[in-house]
Amino acid sequence: MALTGRAALLAALGSLPVGIWGPGWTGILAVNAPLALACACDFALAAPVRRLGLTRTGDTTARLGDSADISLTVTNPSRRPLRAHLRDAWPPSSWQPGTETEASRHRLTVPPGERRRVTTRLRPSRRGDHHADRVTIRSYGPLGLFSRQGAHQVPWTLRVLPPFTSRKHLPSKLARLRELDGRTSVLTRGEGTEFDSLREYVPGDDTRSIDWRATARHSTVAVRTWRPERDRHILLVLDTGRTSAGRVDDAPRLDASMDAALLLAALASRAGDRVDLLAYDRRVRALVQGRTARDVLPSLVNAMATLEPELVETNARGLTAAALRTAPRRSLIVLMTTLDTAPVEEGLLPVLPQLTQRHTVLVASVADPHIARMAASRGDVDAVYAAAAAAQSQTERHRTAEQLRRHGVTVVDATPDELPPALADAYLALKSAGRL
Repeated sequence: MALTGRAALLAALGSLPVGIWGPGWTGILAVNAPLALACACDFALAAPVRRLGLTRTGDTTARLGDSADISLTVTNPSRRPLRAHLRDAWPPSSWQPGTETEASRHRLTVPPGERRRVTTRLRPSRRGDHHADRVTIRSYGPLGLFSRQGAHQVPWTLRVLPPFTSRKHLPSKLARLRELDGRTSVLTRGEGTEFDSLREYVPGDDTRSIDWRATARHSTVAVRTWRPERDRHILLVLDTGRTSAGRVDDAPRLDASMDAALLLAALASRAGDRVDLLAYDRRVRALVQGRTARDVLPSLVNAMATLEPELVETNARGLTAAALRTAPRRSLIVLMTTLDTAPVEEGLLPVLPQLTQRHTVLVASVADPHIARMAASRGDVDAVYAAAAAAQSQTERHRTAEQLRRHGVTVVDATPDELPPALADAYLALKSAGRL
């Protein structure tokens, strides 16, 4: 039972001391007799809160940046009408800053024996699973002098998925893929090992592609055309160790790596290749295997939704062993990790030959655009020192990338916006060269 602001104001304006006695205690209540009677009647006529029935319906998934609507149905089984204020509480990350108060609070009136629905619109600011907290209801009497208040637990989980902003690049990469496959009017000869067809020789064709047996059977010179091989295996490896927690453009590096991995997975699945996912730091955080082309992207998005960077040093030997178990046959292993000197030289380089002797390895890393801006800054002494520090960082990064290339590794180092298309282009280049 709670005294409302209206009742407190009336008590302050027209109060008369009224003695109250009870077993073992005495006291003075500063209200007048008519007001006390009105408050007692108002409290008695307020609908009970504990007996209310509450159920949820609505969205169970949403992409980061999109909104989700969660409906709450309130059933009033009592004989008194429910006049209430309702607060539907969710974690702070379920709202955009400054919107929680307006979005989570509702006024509703439910006649006896009926039900009403209110909708809470969430707009999460973080990936992962968001669990509903308690629903608090304050029921008022017809005069609004006293209220009953209670809380209910109404479970619901909203899974917030990665935004996949790089999907805007997918149409252009698919067009390039169709050119490699020879499915457009522009026939591009791939260097893969899967024979496609014969056609007439035109000046400029590689003479090594001439099919002399077919030429002997025809009156014109025939050349073989090739298409990139299909049904290749691609393993996406996400390093979820401490370096993935570094923030670039106000988002963790891990999120940028996920976005690039999703674009590559969408492209590779359209190309007829099989895509698996491994997330690892000191243990396996996520593993997606054996999905069909139709199911692979939803499975990857769902698995990535709950991934968070772990503030531990990645065990490079354990990561390598897990990758070899996941990819027992020759595959393209795409390792999304850092190009920082210490983790690469002390962790990755000693175990890299175990991967490169059996697989094609591609390392993709998220570069910080702020470093490039620092390197270009001039104007005062502080800016010059900042530019020198940025240039040194870039030099070390380039040196680390060259060390990896000497081991036969393809390296893609780009900013968050540029990494997804650059990684897709590297995949297409490897496919065109027949290295998958």
